Amino acid sequence: MKNPKGFLWAGMQAGIKPNRKDLALVYSDAPCSAAGCFTQNLAKAAPVIDAEKRLPSDGIRAVVINSGNANALTGPEGLEDVRTVCDAVGKALQIPISAVVSASTGVIGHRLPAHKIVAAAPSLAASLKGDAMPAAEAIMTTDTRVKVASRMVQIDGKDVTLACICKGSGMIAPSLATMIAVVATDCAITPPMLGGALNKAMRRSFNALTVDGDMSTNDVVFALANGLAGNAPIADPGPALETFGAALDDICKQMAKEIAADGEGATKLLDISVQGAPSEDIAVDLAKACAGSSLVKAAIFGADPNWGRVLASMGARAGTAGYAIDPADARVTVQEVAVYDRAPLAYDASVLKARMREPECKVHVDLRRGAGTGQAWGCDLSYDYVKINADYTSLIVPRPDGGVAKDDRLSNYSPTFKVQLLVDALGYIKKFSGTRCVIKYGGAAMVKESLKKSFCDDIGLLRSVGLRPVVVHGGGPEITRTLEKLGGKAEFIDGQRVTNASDVKVVEMVLTGSINTELVTLLNQEGVAHAVGVSGVTRINKDFLEMLLQQGYVPIISPVGLGEDGQSYNINADTVAAEVAIAIGAQKLIYLSDVPGILKGGELIGQLTTKDVEALIADGTISGGMIAKARSILKVLASGVPNVHMLDGRVPHSIIGELFTDRGVGSWISA
Repeated sequence: MKNPKGFLWAGMQAGIKPNRKDLALVYSDAPCSAAGCFTQNLAKAAPVIDAEKRLPSDGIRAVVINSGNANALTGPEGLEDVRTVCDAVGKALQIPISAVVSASTGVIGHRLPAHKIVAAAPSLAASLKGDAMPAAEAIMTTDTRVKVASRMVQIDGKDVTLACICKGSGMIAPSLATMIAVVATDCAITPPMLGGALNKAMRRSFNALTVDGDMSTNDVVFALANGLAGNAPIADPGPALETFGAALDDICKQMAKEIAADGEGATKLLDISVQGAPSEDIAVDLAKACAGSSLVKAAIFGADPNWGRVLASMGARAGTAGYAIDPADARVTVQEVAVYDRAPLAYDASVLKARMREPECKVHVDLRRGAGTGQAWGCDLSYDYVKINADYTSLIVPRPDGGVAKDDRLSNYSPTFKVQLLVDALGYIKKFSGTRCVIKYGGAAMVKESLKKSFCDDIGLLRSVGLRPVVVHGGGPEITRTLEKLGGKAEFIDGQRVTNASDVKVVEMVLTGSINTELVTLLNQEGVAHAVGVSGVTRINKDFLEMLLQQGYVPIISPVGLGEDGQSYNINADTVAAEVAIAIGAQKLIYLSDVPGILKGGELIGQLTTKDVEALIADGTISGGMIAKARSILKVLASGVPNVHMLDGRVPHSIIGELFTDRGVGSWISA
């Protein structure tokens, strides 16, 4: 990410949240024109109340943001805590308290532990640097990914840079959407012009975003402009303002889409576009109504091209708002497939259903009532959304140090649930005790914190009931992101990564130095004793793995191999997992990825034989990158491993659900 001149960033752990960064700072070397957009929720958090009174302004130098505590509905003490925090940060930076604004995100109704931020302020200020990533990490709550972006434009012959950090995942509704964002720019622009450009950008980005229809108490977008780019100050409308505004629009739209894609429990981004509306405002409003419809969102989750729900949601909004449209006269496409045009259309449901399982689902509606166009973003509504939010505060408990934590022990769930869980599992526990299983760990399960936790719990349970698990992890998405940050480019042939000599060190750093180390640490922290990292092998050393398993270790294998020439090689993790399973005589090989299993016509096939897999390859159902995985599965089965399972790693505890329940949750392939 390109950094605007004069801006520095920092992020650290102050102890508001356990084991994660929770305090961020954005600082400018020069006073900034500053503007803000704030939640329209009347139950505003204390930092929102404070900042809303003070912006726009021309003297702001710093924004301090904490996560883990919203400082909302905390009474006069909340405002006192805001002043305490801003004063401490101002002193650490040697700037006036009036030059500091703040924001908070997290649990509502608990007093902010301001003393922790005061204690951390000097270290936070001392850690400022030109890298925005630590700050972006520190503002995350239920986010599963860091959200940063930058843009560069030329104004008056000067390079002007905009950079943005953002958080948002749940309680997302228009005006603003639940989120905190800071846009920093070195453009010279007056506060009124900056505020106007920000308001305009909001309308087409964050205000066109919905995840669950609930507006947060803490929404805020700050824009800071320090003028160090050296362009002539933008004080009036004109070409310079249009150029700056277009860049601001673009960066905000990117952030809005990233929030929608990262919605709590989301499995896919929902992109709703409307044309032919009486006006642009109406088009945007109808798109938001559709993106926010629980019925539409549930249909998208189930890959159901239910155009009726799309038109019904827009018709309902138009009816209450008095818009002059007729949904029956519309044309609807889903993933660019026409499904309705003044009447239902015939289409290949199996093909469309399969396309709707892609990470992004686009719905387009032409109302044929004017020239207005608009767009809105949201996400699907999954089981995980309910799980994340059903117990959000009931399981929040105070910590001795004044912070809060989540108590999600099994004891909090109903006796009926626990009894059924044990009854289902008991027979399988007896059957599998003492057996070996190899698990290929990849996809979203490696990214989302909640999924990492459930994976570690699953490994712990497997070990506790007598199974002997071996984990082989991937890391493709992280490798790709790291390469791109370093100016490299990922190359694939038939779905397989091709790693050149110059990229091997990056791959080794990511797989062994980062992912493997983190996974071993997490497993040991979660009580999976003796998890041990393994990498750099020249061959599958059966005796070594046997020794580890016999002594109670859980091998965590990084797919970085050491060739006979002494060079490191990036080996496909699926291949490594298959060879390990064959070598140790595993009873089960489990693949975790971002697909539910083997699909035909968009539907999951729960149980298959080798002949079924061969037939699916022959008829083209299994194609592309899946062919290599399927052939690997056939080789494993032919080599004596009796069972292979393909599971959706995006589903919490999918390993336990597959192995220890009657129905299973993925595809089970046997000889």
